[in-house]
Amino acid sequence: MLVYGVLGAIVLRTIMIFAGSWLISQFDWLLYVFGAFLLFTGVKMALAKEDDSGIGDKPLVRWIRSHLRMTDKIESERFFTRKNGVLFATPLLLVLILVELSDVIFAVDSIPAIFAVTTDPFIVLTSNLFAILGLRAMYFLLAGVAERFSMLKYGLSVILVFIGVKMLIVDFYHIPVAISLGVVGGILAVTLLINAWVNRQHDKQRKLPE
Repeated sequence: MLVYGVLGAIVLRTIMIFAGSWLISQFDWLLYVFGAFLLFTGVKMALAKEDDSGIGDKPLVRWIRSHLRMTDKIESERFFTRKNGVLFATPLLLVLILVELSDVIFAVDSIPAIFAVTTDPFIVLTSNLFAILGLRAMYFLLAGVAERFSMLKYGLSVILVFIGVKMLIVDFYHIPVAISLGVVGGILAVTLLINAWVNRQHDKQRKLPE
């Protein structure tokens, strides 16, 4: 399942990267649009509240289920199955659709952020491909420790705001790549240190006698 998700993500990101590169080459002002979008996304991410609703309650999931003839149970590793001669989709197909849509949503943030560093489509594409393949290799590790990085979203939101501002002021002041990378690395380092401190405080509270 993860392999299909990765392959789909590679195809979709390749299309989006070359389309974005072509658009930027034709319309320079799109960099300002990307910058404003990243700025908005960063602020929205920092202010967003946790959504505790189940995946089955999402409007998109309900819409997909209403438009596809779908079984209630997963049928091995198949995306489709036949019952009484009628073709049904399985929940595994729903998962694949959600994975690809999620990647597209994340790509809308990450691809403009890379264009803030370089507009070379080859560099943008290869960096995305390595990131996707690396995520596949580290998926099970990351899935197990994700809840331990509750502060990471705030660090990422600050990074998005920084990159958005960098793109908006590019005609007035060019921030060197080395400084940009240093700022991003510094933000991540501070975020991880804060996260480690928060986790330590939570662990101490759990050990206290009730």
